[in-house]
Amino acid sequence: MEQIKIGVSSCLLGKEVRYNGGHSLDRYVTGTLSDYFQFVDICPEVEAGFGIPRETMRLVGDPETPRLVTTKTKKDFTEKMLSWAKRRVVELEKEDLCGFIFKKNSPSSGMERVRIYTEKGMPSNRGAGMFAKAFMDHFPLVPVEEDGRLNDPGLRENFIERIFAFRRWRQIAAERRSRGKIVAFHTAHKLQIMSHSIKHYREMGSFVAHAKNFDHKSLYEKYEELFMQALSLKTTVKKNVNVLQHMAGYFKKQISGDEKQELQEVISQYHREFVPLIVPITLFNHYVRKYDQKYLQDQYYLHPHPIELKLRNRV
Repeated sequence: MEQIKIGVSSCLLGKEVRYNGGHSLDRYVTGTLSDYFQFVDICPEVEAGFGIPRETMRLVGDPETPRLVTTKTKKDFTEKMLSWAKRRVVELEKEDLCGFIFKKNSPSSGMERVRIYTEKGMPSNRGAGMFAKAFMDHFPLVPVEEDGRLNDPGLRENFIERIFAFRRWRQIAAERRSRGKIVAFHTAHKLQIMSHSIKHYREMGSFVAHAKNFDHKSLYEKYEELFMQALSLKTTVKKNVNVLQHMAGYFKKQISGDEKQELQEVISQYHREFVPLIVPITLFNHYVRKYDQKYLQDQYYLHPHPIELKLRNRV
């Protein structure tokens, strides 16, 4: 499998770029994810010219337009960081990144809930790091996450699922464009979209059905926006059960009575959170192969990311 290119805060890869010359090595990133992703590492402080070691900095003032100020000497490096960030995100356009993992709590790279201090020194967790905000503003549909949130199994799965989906979209969008390719892409992702948002599933179905009303540029841009918005919404047990029951309907004339009972028992066990999602998915994949179910064979819901990542193994 060709590795997917994503951005990562340099310190998470073990590079000694923190203010004190240390690092924040994340073994899940450097171990598990390195088999699937090619990393483009960035340390805003070092690349912007602040050096190692350096005085610690923090965000101060208005949460919407904070200033970057050194903790002790109170030097203001806001413009230096912002001008570098503005240039850097433009440079990153050529990297074709399909995701970014930021360093939590960093005044430059924190994705959210970064402390912003009042002039009197009172903190509130209302900000985003300056580079992270510049990146998210410039690439609003690129999946982003931060290292701390990756410890949450649900957030981790959602993030990685979005990366693989975004890569598939990018590959389609890079080819010769046609309405037929949009229809084929949407058809293969229908159940995946449904597992995230029924609202988007219906809206996107109507949008694709009227694809002839749009020029290719508008069609692709709008579809990308809706697709990534849908997948940014987390799946739930209830949503997944809805999709599983929907898939079961494709076998009602094929599987035996015993197989139907087994399938419903496994779905019920998942619904009651006795078994992880991988259990009913494995059974469905078995039936798809056994009965040569063409429509479900092509559904990315059944294989949205490599099974080796074990993202659906949690209860």
